[in-house]
Amino acid sequence: MTPVVRYDIRHVTTYRYREAVHFGEHRVMFRPRDSHDLRVLATDLQVSPEADIRLIQDPHSNSVALVQPRGPSARLSFTCTFTIEHARTSNLELPLLPRAQVFPVAYSLDERLDLEPYLRPAHEDPEGRLTEWVRGFMQAPERGNGNPRQGLLAMNRHIRERFQYAARDAEGTQAPLETLERQTGSCRDFALLMIEAARRAGVASRFVSGYLYDPLLDTDAAGAAGAEADSAATAPTTGAGSTHAWMQAYLPGAGWVPFDPTNNLTGGNTLIRVGVARHPDQAPPIAGSWFGAAGAYEGLDVQVHVHRHPD
Repeated sequence: MTPVVRYDIRHVTTYRYREAVHFGEHRVMFRPRDSHDLRVLATDLQVSPEADIRLIQDPHSNSVALVQPRGPSARLSFTCTFTIEHARTSNLELPLLPRAQVFPVAYSLDERLDLEPYLRPAHEDPEGRLTEWVRGFMQAPERGNGNPRQGLLAMNRHIRERFQYAARDAEGTQAPLETLERQTGSCRDFALLMIEAARRAGVASRFVSGYLYDPLLDTDAAGAAGAEADSAATAPTTGAGSTHAWMQAYLPGAGWVPFDPTNNLTGGNTLIRVGVARHPDQAPPIAGSWFGAAGAYEGLDVQVHVHRHPD
């Protein structure tokens, strides 16, 4: 029987202003995506000041809360809490269909119709630098040797080992060529780089936002004691304590397979997905507007705590 882990997650985001301002509608993506490996047991969203809240599903079937604060305030706070059960994701152990064992993956006609947005690169590569970079993972015997899954594993490991993680408060995501040249970036930057590279290799890929469990940040010793350590992760995790991002590649026979290049993770039960999208710009945790005096905005505070229930 696949072991199941239960988590409590609390995600608090607070915007601060020097004086009261008015707010437009905010889009909040916080509810994890239910599936065979992840089950949502309870969710709650509290907003201060008081707000009207509508729950919808976006084009990717992500659960989104549309929040309209009712009045002006010098602070806007979102407190998202939920409890989930997470079974270990083991896509890497599933057999691939023969047509998924060579580059480019030979998708069926129906698959190509459904996956077309995830096969088309979203960023330019005018000099072919990104294409040349990914070719090394497709062809090198010590890397993928022509096998998509092995090539993606090698790319995932390469980014973890050769690139430097740098948290960034600025909105948006670095262009893949900039991340490749600088060899530094945030989890969103690394995920986008790997997505664009995989698409140029003929592998359908999409962006995933969510949370990452790190037992070192779990203050409950009992909860941390039994935490699963993914066999691919040989160092402390990076990106926990805030929202996290990774990518999924669609490989016929195994389906959507997760790859976290920030930590060289490939599944397990420590990656807690919330939203999936064609591009990172489609899956910000919170997005919205405010109206007030120029310079009124002071800053943003984000706190994420993931607690594992003891076995």
